[in-house]
Amino acid sequence: MNSVLQFLSETVQTIFVFFCTIILVKFAAKVIQFYLKSDNRNNLIAEFCSYLRLERSLSSNTISAYKSDLEKFMQFCADSISETFKPESAGSDLISAFLSSQMDLGLTKRSQARLISSLRSFFKYLEMEGRIEKDPTELIDPPKIRQYLPTVLSVKEIEDIINSVDLSSDEGHRNKAIVEVLYSCGLRVSELTGLRISDLFFNESFIRVTGKGSKQRLVPIGAPAIEAVNLYMQKRRALSIKKGCEDILFLNRRGGKLSREMIFILVRKQASAAGVTKDISPHTFRHSFATHLVENGADLRVVQEMLGHESILTTEIYTHVNSERWREGILRAHPRG
Repeated sequence: MNSVLQFLSETVQTIFVFFCTIILVKFAAKVIQFYLKSDNRNNLIAEFCSYLRLERSLSSNTISAYKSDLEKFMQFCADSISETFKPESAGSDLISAFLSSQMDLGLTKRSQARLISSLRSFFKYLEMEGRIEKDPTELIDPPKIRQYLPTVLSVKEIEDIINSVDLSSDEGHRNKAIVEVLYSCGLRVSELTGLRISDLFFNESFIRVTGKGSKQRLVPIGAPAIEAVNLYMQKRRALSIKKGCEDILFLNRRGGKLSREMIFILVRKQASAAGVTKDISPHTFRHSFATHLVENGADLRVVQEMLGHESILTTEIYTHVNSERWREGILRAHPRG
């Protein structure tokens, strides 16, 4: 009797171990499958980011934004459908559901538009690589965003700001050169702080600008800006320049590279000194540069090239600024405007 009970006990134990082993194997297989799929998704995002960096020359900040948007989308799909979800199988309904979920979280229209742009670029990349037959974002329209026209300075206001610089101060010639170059060349503040002496080709009246995604372009520079920079360069020689900053054009009083924040402070200080009440930033000079060119008949494609815009649609806002200023001028002049 004892031997029978022992046999039954051993049999039950064997069966129990057998079923536990099967359960563990299945669980392990699912875990492995999950990580493989997760790795595949991460690899796909990494490949896409490499494409953006190497072939489209986008900046690291833009690529990080794309990556963040795609990771949100992948996580939504994994939570909503399956951990084994493949991005290649996504349809427009799934993408719309994801966008709706983000809207429910209070995403602004501008952020929604950026999210759609990220997904559209990603799926166009998959289509280009032959991984999908049709881009599922084609039928998805971005939200309509109210277009806010940028603040623009008049020519007189710019002249007042330039003339308000105190040239007797230690940084006077530098500050005047900065304002002159901002307006003469329409630079972004990051492009201005990155300017090097080796980028100056004054004999040809050009400077070399390194823009977003490390793309370089040649931009004409006017005689007043050249004169201001040359006068500043004479003062610059007296600075004790920090190692690694020898070729940097605009330096702070300690001989180091000027920060973006310092340019903002400088511009607002000079605007205040000139009696300009508009809320401005260094970018206002870029807007003014482009608007004044368009007002004086410059070709929009040329302005696009000088600004370093990837798409002419970005440059077209300055035609709207010009139209708005024209409309306001007509209304001011009309007896019943």
